[in-house]
Amino acid sequence: MGDERKKIGIMGGTFDPIHMGHLILGEKAYEQLGLDKVWFMPSGNPPHKKDRSGRASDEQRVEMVRRAILSNPNFQLSLIEMNEEGYTYTYRTLETLKEQNPDTDYYFIIGADSLYTFRGWKEPGRICQACTLVVATRNHTPVDLLDREMKLLSHEYGGNFLRLDTMNIDVSSQLLRQWVREGKSLRYYVPDQVIHYMGQQHIYLGDE
Repeated sequence: MGDERKKIGIMGGTFDPIHMGHLILGEKAYEQLGLDKVWFMPSGNPPHKKDRSGRASDEQRVEMVRRAILSNPNFQLSLIEMNEEGYTYTYRTLETLKEQNPDTDYYFIIGADSLYTFRGWKEPGRICQACTLVVATRNHTPVDLLDREMKLLSHEYGGNFLRLDTMNIDVSSQLLRQWVREGKSLRYYVPDQVIHYMGQQHIYLGDE
């Protein structure tokens, strides 16, 4: 029993703000893949999102994630990317984790939209060697096209791609930020404790 490997899912992202879609995806990954934990890992300084004007601060994003996952024992907050200097890259984070925890297998959870931009990520081959890619379906993406792209990428980079079968709440953080500026309700899209914190901190009320 002592040689049993751990299985950790990773939900990475800016979480600006975190919403119910992120949480449902994390829970379904935990359930379907038999994971030990799902780590929610806010990106410290992602190279593809350089303009942070009108957004939440790093501290605010972390606090929103912390509040959102607090009641779920399957979820854990990981700050490994928040302490990085310079841009944070997925391949580097995963390689560091594998070196630190050789007894653990990592499952990196991405949306279907990220799958189609995967070739443009920094060192996609090294990402594939460091984890299993878990792809969530999107309502507007036919499953057969998704499977074909996963097969192509797996062949190209020698990776292992799994499709997660789950309901999809097709909502984006960008849309939610817009709703805040327009004074619209986020109820049932964002956890109540996160909505309360956003109101206290006056997050997203400026121009983006």
